[in-house]
Amino acid sequence: MRGASVWARLLGVEKTLVDGVEFDGDLGVLVAYVRPRVGERGRCGVCRRRCPRYDAGEGPRRWRALDLGTVKAYVQAEAPRVRCGEHGVVVAAVPWARHRAGHTRVFDDTVAWLATACSRTAVTQLTRIAWRTVGAIVKRVCAGVDQVVDRLAGLRRIGIDEVSYKKGHKYLTVVVDHDTGRLVWAAPGRDKVTMGRFFRALGEQRCQAITHVSADGAPWIADVVRAWCPQAVLCADPFHVVQWAGEALDEARRAAWNDARRAVGNDRRTTAGGRVINLSRGDAKKLKNARWALRKNPDDLTANQRAKLDWIAASNPRLYRAYLLKEGLRHVFKIKGEDGIQALRHWLSRAQRSRLPGFIELGRKIKRHRATIYAALEEGMSNALIESTNTKIRVITRVAYGFKDPHALIALAML
Repeated sequence: MRGASVWARLLGVEKTLVDGVEFDGDLGVLVAYVRPRVGERGRCGVCRRRCPRYDAGEGPRRWRALDLGTVKAYVQAEAPRVRCGEHGVVVAAVPWARHRAGHTRVFDDTVAWLATACSRTAVTQLTRIAWRTVGAIVKRVCAGVDQVVDRLAGLRRIGIDEVSYKKGHKYLTVVVDHDTGRLVWAAPGRDKVTMGRFFRALGEQRCQAITHVSADGAPWIADVVRAWCPQAVLCADPFHVVQWAGEALDEARRAAWNDARRAVGNDRRTTAGGRVINLSRGDAKKLKNARWALRKNPDDLTANQRAKLDWIAASNPRLYRAYLLKEGLRHVFKIKGEDGIQALRHWLSRAQRSRLPGFIELGRKIKRHRATIYAALEEGMSNALIESTNTKIRVITRVAYGFKDPHALIALAML
């Protein structure tokens, strides 16, 4: 193999002729002098169409390549400009780098991969570039993928949710394809305007192909989905519905804790379920610390939490009734189908008679969303996949110690 071919392989450049290599002692870097092959010359840097030469540009320029051991490497070439009928006067395309990039394609791709697998400190120290540069590279690589891959093609069943990415109520709206399990779209914001941007990007024709949409009960999602995809079946997310029950259970627990605290403070007895019980100062503390014993799934309870639950069943039947209602709603989504619908109707009747304000209001809320909840039971759809995607986005954010630019986070999540 010729020496020029060896250097081309080492530098990761294709369709490129290596004219010479030298070591710059002043800067301590290796510089390879290259030029595109004949078939790659005189092309628009944006659309890569052949175009007439305009001028020599600003002269030779350098692109950072992957390090060779501990030595930084650069490729240097002329950067003439061409006149494109569509994009005007632009710098000619080069086969080893993306348009307007200061790094080679191989360097960009390596940094983008590292950013998805390593912490910010590891990426910046290994590649010897700034974190802001990493963000620019990730966005550039993702944009290149978007040019050749239509992420919105073939969508039928989608899930929509929001995820927090920064303090101060900064959110991303994310859309996942249930059939492929992939994140297909994300944008800053969580409102009707943001949701409308997705459907406009999808287009009216492809909106008609959407058959199912899973989401929580947020109006900013449901209203836009009905406007753009009236034929789609909107399915409520079971996780969020059970979460509503958890919130109603917390309300009942706080009420029981306050009753116990007041009873102890006044040195008197209280009545629960027709039985007179004596409350000690420790009982109020037990109720305060029983949140996880009540919220967790029965199969996941520790021995100590099971003991707390048994104590609540014996000492506070009203709170235990709230716990059983929460578990009953969870069972509804576990059995699904027609049996699940019948179980939900029975649950609504129990909630209405429970004399628990939180669950009475929850029953009314479920009735308002009855159509979407029935659809979720019939179709067996949930936002479990999108919650998993949200968890990965949170991990990316935490590993990177946050992002000032949400578009860099979105690009990294897409990759």
